[in-house]
Amino acid sequence: MHRSASRLTRVLACAAVPVILTVAGCSSDSGKESGSNGEKKSGSSSSSSAKPNPKSSKTLEKPAFAALPDPCKALATPTIDTLVPEAKDKAGTAPKSNDLATRASCAWNGLDEDGLKGSQYRWLSLSYHRLDSEASLGDASKRAEAQYNKGVEAAKTTEGAQNPKAEAVGEVGDQATSVTYVVKKDNNDYYNTTVVARTQNVVITLDYNGAGLEGAAAPDHAKLLQDAISAAKEAVTSAGAANKAPAEQPQSPQPQ
Repeated sequence: MHRSASRLTRVLACAAVPVILTVAGCSSDSGKESGSNGEKKSGSSSSSSAKPNPKSSKTLEKPAFAALPDPCKALATPTIDTLVPEAKDKAGTAPKSNDLATRASCAWNGLDEDGLKGSQYRWLSLSYHRLDSEASLGDASKRAEAQYNKGVEAAKTTEGAQNPKAEAVGEVGDQATSVTYVVKKDNNDYYNTTVVARTQNVVITLDYNGAGLEGAAAPDHAKLLQDAISAAKEAVTSAGAANKAPAEQPQSPQPQ
């Protein structure tokens, strides 16, 4: 009996060994598998973070224009004489905030008196706005186009403007629009013309208005518009001239 019991104990002990080994083996495999998956996940995450961002790698365009002309010198003296007869200051008045790298403006005004026939008042303003390419905002020309559209909308919604009328203008920069309207002030009708133009990455706004005061006849609306468009075309030319390379500048004749 004693031998049989001892033998039975040994058989049961041997039978239990494979079970323990199997459990240990499963635990070991599970650890390796988990480690393998962990490595794969880590590698996948690393691979994903290494992918380049298409937005950050986009190359921005180089702005066509890097500077602005002096707005007080952008229009020739004969142009000022035509648009603003008897101008108080033919050299124009510029704000101290002018920056020929980004924004600049100049204005003229004059009163042409004709005795008992009254007076003709004229006011002219020219402004430039240059835009750069910026990673967070986009290419310079696209930004200028957006600014141009804002300028046209601003002119159409001028406070007190009566019957604003916008029309596309050809052959003035890359795109241009004229906006005409009337503003009543101190019992006088002021006839306004705003021309907004874009040339490359520069937006030009030319405001021109006139009024017949003290009984003088109202200005010729068609002439005001035509004069404003001609001046805007001149302002566009000045913007291009301010950005010509030295080699492109007109050369003085050399003495023989």
